[in-house]
Amino acid sequence: MSRRCEFTGKGWLSGNQVSHANNKTKTRFMPNLCDVTLMSEALGNSYSFRISANALKSVEHRGGLDAYLLKAKNDELSAKALKLKRAIAKKLEGQKAA
Repeated sequence: MSRRCEFTGKGWLSGNQVSHANNKTKTRFMPNLCDVTLMSEALGNSYSFRISANALKSVEHRGGLDAYLLKAKNDELSAKALKLKRAIAKKLEGQKAA
């Protein structure tokens, strides 16, 4: 399982840990990933994702999973999230036509 956010694409960063004596040690800074289950209002199902805490705040700020995915860029989303985005868009398009 990769250490990458499924919504934002955030991964690990490399850098130096610097001591008080200015000794430098290579380190990897990992993203704060959370296993969450989010509800899609359009589809009526729950979906589990591994996303960063920052992305979770953004989902809540935008008004839920559906609104977040419809606004998100396709190149940042994982394959699973992109498939869900297309399903939500198709469902909402069908509701507008009816």
